[in-house]
Amino acid sequence: MGSLNNRAKIFTAHHQAPPCTRTHQIGAILLVAATFFLTRLFDESFPACIPSSFDHHITPQSQSLVHVTDGGSLSWPQRGYGTYLSLKIYIYEEYEIDGLKELLRGREGKISPDACLKGQWGTQVKIHRLFLKSRFRTRKKEEADLFFVPAYVKCVRMMGGLNDKEINQTYVKVLSQMPYFRRSGGRDHVFVFPSGAGAHLFRSWATYINRSIILTPEGDRTDKKDTSAFNTWKDIIIPGNVDDGMTRRGTPTVQPLPLSKRKYLANYLGRAQGKVGRLKLIELAKQYPDKECVPVILSDQVELPFQNVIDYTHVSIKWPSTRIGPELLDYLEAIPDEDVERMIARGRLIRCLWVYAPESELCSAMQGLMWELQRKVRQFHQSAETFWLHNRTIVNRNLVEFSSWKPPMPLP
Repeated sequence: MGSLNNRAKIFTAHHQAPPCTRTHQIGAILLVAATFFLTRLFDESFPACIPSSFDHHITPQSQSLVHVTDGGSLSWPQRGYGTYLSLKIYIYEEYEIDGLKELLRGREGKISPDACLKGQWGTQVKIHRLFLKSRFRTRKKEEADLFFVPAYVKCVRMMGGLNDKEINQTYVKVLSQMPYFRRSGGRDHVFVFPSGAGAHLFRSWATYINRSIILTPEGDRTDKKDTSAFNTWKDIIIPGNVDDGMTRRGTPTVQPLPLSKRKYLANYLGRAQGKVGRLKLIELAKQYPDKECVPVILSDQVELPFQNVIDYTHVSIKWPSTRIGPELLDYLEAIPDEDVERMIARGRLIRCLWVYAPESELCSAMQGLMWELQRKVRQFHQSAETFWLHNRTIVNRNLVEFSSWKPPMPLP
């Protein structure tokens, strides 16, 4: 760090201290002794002050894990998250940014959000709608902690609303109109990519949104790509979409059978897609038609929702994909029923975290997502093209104040 001039000077003062006599030494010893005994007296006279919100029996390790009561009340850990939710999210409006409507409804605006609501892509619609109704939403950009950029590009692409080239061009056009994106380099902007393609649906994601927060259900792989866009330090794994009929309050659409009455050892959900591990599963199913498949995690690189605060060893099994075969079936059959029941019971306590429900629900995927987003909030925003002056004025490379930045703005 350099200084502009030499005006600052260091002055030192010297004076003769009075001599330390034996009287001074005795007085100091008596003062220390009196302080010690008074401290002990107060410690014994008053009980330790423990905030009422803490459980006296909670260990340091349990304070880092999520707790859900039988009544569905969610308790997120304090460590790293804070004691309560406090964040403000700005939601970009459909007609606010030229091109955003196309990312939501296609080039002709004919694709209905309801058509994009079902299946794996449904989270892109559900999260957007829940954000719009959230008590954490702000309509003032200047007070926002985070900015949400809605887009249904996977659905729009699959329904012929935009092709890959158009998606890429439209995203770039949209981002160039966002001064706050430019201010932070995208660090405080949130995007949802809910399919196996991930952020690769936006071909130039690595150039433009590589610093942004990406919400995706699949962080371990990307369909037909050599690399994943997921970064465990900035992005968030979200639960995949589950049909509302399976999750609504009251009588569920499907009633699970008691363990003693279940006919099959396992059930398989998914597609082979030419993956080696999945092909092994199908081959195994052919050998054991009455067993069908294996209900364990077989993706070695898998990233799981809310893994910062959920201990998945309590509710699941992860098995090496290189050891798929009869050995796995033998292992599963050997697990005592009481162990299986115990894992199921623990899973029931946290399954509410996979439901995209309104904020009125005490436990939901959105509640968990809000806690994870709060952890991403930055007090200070900067990018390679953001600068500031002595009076805290934010400027660009041409020393133009932030309030005067006019779109379209240059992007990396």
